[in-house]
Amino acid sequence: MPHTMHLTQDELCQLRTLQDQLLELTKSELHADDCDNIRQIMAQAVDSDALQRNAFGMSPLVVDVQTALVVAQEIGLTRAAILGVLLDGLVLVGMLDIGQVQRLFGEEVAVIVRGLNNVRSLYQKNPSVQSENFRGLLLSFAEDMRVILILIANRLCLMRQIKDSDNDEARRSVSMEAAYLYAPLAHKLGLYKVKSELEDLSLKYLEHDAYYMIKEKLNATKKSRDAYIEQFIGPVRERLEAAGLKFHMKGRTKSIHSIWQKMKKQRCGFEGIYDLFAIRVILDSAPDREKQDCWQVFSIVTDMYQSNPKRMRDWLSVPKSNGYESLHITVLGPEKKWVEVQIRTERMDEIAERGLAAHWRYKGVKGGEAGVESWLQNIREALEAGDDLQLMDQFRMDLYEDEVFVFTPKGDLFKLPKGATVLDFAYAIHTKVGNKCTGGRIGGRMVTLRQELQSGDQVEIMTHQNQVPKQDWLSVAKTGRARSKIRQALKEQAARQAAFAKEELERKLKNRKMDIDEATLMHTMNRLGYKVVTDFYVALADGTLDINRALDAYAHQQRYDRGEIAPAQTQSAENFSMPTEAQQVATKSGDVLVIDENLRGVDFTLARCCHPVYGDEVFGFVTAGGGIKIHRVNCPNAAAMRSRFGYRILKARWAGKGGSQYAITLRVVGQDDLGIVNNITSIISKDEKILLRSISIDSQDGLFSGTLTILLDDTSRLKLLVQKLANVKGVKEVVRL
Repeated sequence: MPHTMHLTQDELCQLRTLQDQLLELTKSELHADDCDNIRQIMAQAVDSDALQRNAFGMSPLVVDVQTALVVAQEIGLTRAAILGVLLDGLVLVGMLDIGQVQRLFGEEVAVIVRGLNNVRSLYQKNPSVQSENFRGLLLSFAEDMRVILILIANRLCLMRQIKDSDNDEARRSVSMEAAYLYAPLAHKLGLYKVKSELEDLSLKYLEHDAYYMIKEKLNATKKSRDAYIEQFIGPVRERLEAAGLKFHMKGRTKSIHSIWQKMKKQRCGFEGIYDLFAIRVILDSAPDREKQDCWQVFSIVTDMYQSNPKRMRDWLSVPKSNGYESLHITVLGPEKKWVEVQIRTERMDEIAERGLAAHWRYKGVKGGEAGVESWLQNIREALEAGDDLQLMDQFRMDLYEDEVFVFTPKGDLFKLPKGATVLDFAYAIHTKVGNKCTGGRIGGRMVTLRQELQSGDQVEIMTHQNQVPKQDWLSVAKTGRARSKIRQALKEQAARQAAFAKEELERKLKNRKMDIDEATLMHTMNRLGYKVVTDFYVALADGTLDINRALDAYAHQQRYDRGEIAPAQTQSAENFSMPTEAQQVATKSGDVLVIDENLRGVDFTLARCCHPVYGDEVFGFVTAGGGIKIHRVNCPNAAAMRSRFGYRILKARWAGKGGSQYAITLRVVGQDDLGIVNNITSIISKDEKILLRSISIDSQDGLFSGTLTILLDDTSRLKLLVQKLANVKGVKEVVRL
């Protein structure tokens, strides 16, 4: 466990030496008073009891200065990143705050420190770092790309110094993070040297025997390998010099981790790996001759040795997305051994070795994996601009703007598209959770299932056993998975409703002493306008089709089939006349049905599926039996009726004043506090124009969910009631169903 401890004399000496090295390296980058301010704050930290050693017993001050050296020397970052590294640990222990950092060192340094603090809070949520989701969330939380580079540098420093630690568990943990998280990030950023060292050190700590076996084999074969490299290089060097090229050549042994991966992939021993090294030709070329010189070397080498076209890699014409430029060829060298030759210029080699930290700009990058791969797509423009470090400092990261990363209460991490809601998250967890979702809790605050999620949210999904998916959920859900599961659930609900409606229809047919004949029933459905059996029964279940109309239509069809009713006479074509243009316009536009309690001559009823109330925006739907159902415009079935039976839709509006009592259902969700239900019913009972027909309350996990069926006369009274109920202390949501 970390524990408080003052620095030892050896650590103090080491700290002073490291500070002097850092000052010498960065004196051209730092401002005049930066060094004095840093020294003063660090001196106070040394004398305080606030500092804690890490799990390996190392002083955080020493580690921070070592990290700053790597950041400056091996990665090439500038003032803001260097100071950010040195100040982060001091802010952590309360020696100063972000505001003081901003006043003393500027906003840019404060951004770095704030990003490091954000990442620390991310780790405290303890998600699995071995996931692409965590990598994306890390990039999102870091805010500034230099924070990621600092994290990589810090992990490299740590890995270099934990060889002799007794804490094997902590060493394995940081090694696994290095292998699964930081090495891939270093690779994407073009930090190939750092990436290789992280991979080798991880292998050293995680698979000790394999690492030292390969290392010993490499040491044993070094002499013969060097001799072969010289045998290959000699003739090539002569030809290149004769061509007048300026260059130098070197042989590079593959990393231990790379060799181990090849051994596992090819399922062979060390002796079965033939391409243990690569020859690198590095040209000293003018910028306008780089490609020309590289291709000239390619021509010379392939003239001397047979090449393998399948293993040629041209990252010269089209550089890698992280800016890597080089020409790789594999040729058959002396002793019939395959040799990889890498051809590049000094500039390209510097980028390949030191990475691209000083050379890119990351402005306006889109989200997703494609966004990660295109961070450095403008690398060449940045290089040509000349002022590379200012380009690095000028822009802030805009990665993963199309994605959000959220946690479950247990710390499991999920990636969702930007704009995803609590409902999407529920379905991402499990279909059953989504189907029963009533809302959620984010940071202790109750939210509806429509609430949009933000990266870093910790979301607890609230469910209820009586909850079922609704048609309007399709407009709430943003992910394809959620939409698919909702549609599937709605179809299953429709099938269940259809089964119940079928049972009811058959029971009522028996009550009327009518035989059930499938052919007669199918003819009845067709006459009523239904081509799909399920649609017919669903219409019966939701009230779109009145069951008595269906029974009457069935009886009529039965009498027709028996010949008791004569078929309608076919109208002669001679007597048919086309409707006038005025009649066609009238038919298309249609008159508005004015709904009034005194309306006579029109058979209309209020739909049970949406329970319209006087004042609601409504439309009429002509049923197969000739009657009219009045629906709210936002009825769950409105879209289906308009798309399938648009010719039956009538414009409608209310007339006069509301005088009738309409039944509507409200859903109320709130905290299960003592007396809250009494407060709700009291509000309803005080209004003489509102009658409470029924109430159903269910309580679970400190929340109650109730449905109230009430009678009232218009929407204005309904709006006032909803407002009053919403203002009751503890009530979270009031929704009309």
